[in-house]
Amino acid sequence: MRILNLTAATEARLMKLREGQDRAAYRVAARIVHDVIRRGDAALDAWSLKLDGVNLRQSGLWVSRREMVAARRRVKPEFLRAVAHAAANVRRVAEKQKPREWSLTVEPGVQVAQLIRPVDSIGCYIPGGHFALFSTLVMTVVPAQVAGVHRIVAVCPGANEELFAAADLLGVTHLARIGGAQAIAALAYGTKRISPVEKIFGAGNRYVTAAKQIVSSDCAIDLPAGPTEAIVLAQRGNSAWIAADLLAQAEHAPDAGSYLVTSSPQLARNVQQQVVAQLNLLPPDNPAHASCQKTGAILLTHTWDEAVEFVNRFAPEHLSLPGGSSSLLKRIRSSGTIFLGPLSAQPFGDYASGSNHVLPTGGWARRRGGLSISDFVKHISVQMIDRSGYRRLADDVQTLARAEGLLAHATAVEVRK
Repeated sequence: MRILNLTAATEARLMKLREGQDRAAYRVAARIVHDVIRRGDAALDAWSLKLDGVNLRQSGLWVSRREMVAARRRVKPEFLRAVAHAAANVRRVAEKQKPREWSLTVEPGVQVAQLIRPVDSIGCYIPGGHFALFSTLVMTVVPAQVAGVHRIVAVCPGANEELFAAADLLGVTHLARIGGAQAIAALAYGTKRISPVEKIFGAGNRYVTAAKQIVSSDCAIDLPAGPTEAIVLAQRGNSAWIAADLLAQAEHAPDAGSYLVTSSPQLARNVQQQVVAQLNLLPPDNPAHASCQKTGAILLTHTWDEAVEFVNRFAPEHLSLPGGSSSLLKRIRSSGTIFLGPLSAQPFGDYASGSNHVLPTGGWARRRGGLSISDFVKHISVQMIDRSGYRRLADDVQTLARAEGLLAHATAVEVRK
């Protein structure tokens, strides 16, 4: 992992890297999405075989309940216990996040209320890669269940027994062996074998993220969650722990971005040494080797203020503040999630703290936060005007309507006199 002075040119290169990935991925994803729209299941089968090596005609599109039950019996009890623990914590946080229904008398005779209703059907995208990320199944399915979503469809390329077992434990009844942009297209537009959903959730690679953005004009999406990003912002700290957090996110994919941002040259050198030492303990095919060489870096600033302001501009998916300073926390304006204190290792959030790990990447944390139960529900307003409210509002509403040239609006009030 390189040590780079954080100059304007260095920052521009980092930001450009994000933009370049999105444009290139968009072209590829658009071709796949449009093919699935045009040819349906034939395109889904062809792209699954070409990109994921999955022959859906042989294996079948849907994972059967029998397969899930059998997998649950074969996996280790400690795995099931860990999944249950993680799911319980995610459920507790989702329950706390639940938006409330309310009713308000705005003025005499004018009442406004809010109803909360679940989205009818959702798709949960579970990344495959080297391993199927059953943790994303927990992070998307559990809040949906708390929200009361009626139909939950999960998709994953290369699903393994752990995913099957976790799905059975969580009560998932629809799990398909598909992934990539072709899965996103199938969820959004449907095929003869898959009914379309109202909204798609879950993180994926750059092509999945691009596909979600492409279909978003026809099917709602949660957020553009692409390749993992992590920043550790520190002036001092345990270099071995910091390096471990950087590598934990770097191993997600070769294009994952892990960065230490610091104003301390000594800490930069110490962490660099620890990254090298810990990388040597990982298998040669671990993606962290490629991501540390290609994307990750240790960014050295002249001042601490420069380091903090860069973090806000970058708006990382994950941000660690190992110093645990509440005053520093107040200065952070943009991040998907924040890990505060030296013991708050990033993997706790990936799996079991209860906070959702589906988070905005590519700078989207400047615009929104991570997934919450609010993403799975609709806020419906209800308005009721009685005769006294009518008398209070009618003249002003007609005045405003006529000022905008909307005469039929004014008439709709006038006829009720």
